[in-house]
Amino acid sequence: MAEAVLRGHAARLGLSQVASAGVWASSRGQDADRRTVQALQARGYGLDRRWRSRRVRTEDFDDFDLLLAMDRDVLRGLEAQRPARSPARLALFLQGMTGLGRDEVPDPYFGTAEGFERVLDLIEARTQAWPAPAALMRHFTPD
Repeated sequence: MAEAVLRGHAARLGLSQVASAGVWASSRGQDADRRTVQALQARGYGLDRRWRSRRVRTEDFDDFDLLLAMDRDVLRGLEAQRPARSPARLALFLQGMTGLGRDEVPDPYFGTAEGFERVLDLIEARTQAWPAPAALMRHFTPD
């Protein structure tokens, strides 16, 4: 969901490259959950029909300046996989957000369609409060 939303706002956010991957994703790429597709489509976001989940790869730490985790477990997984020489920054997706009552994005997979809507709300809130391009890397510097 975050990939689709960030891609939809990439120019405004100053992002040149957006991709999603999972720390514990299946080694076999899987289609997006139908509830994800429905929630995205209802709000006007597109998701390429060829989209498949994938695992985080070692080269992701070189290819991307910033890797954002939805929750602390994923952040710890990224930290464990990160090569020692990697300049990539790692942070929580909601880092620095106030007024949400949370700093992690919950995994809606085992819940209802409403959970996917709530996650989409959080992702859209993040895009509305996205740091200016010049401050992006400073904003996502670990405390």
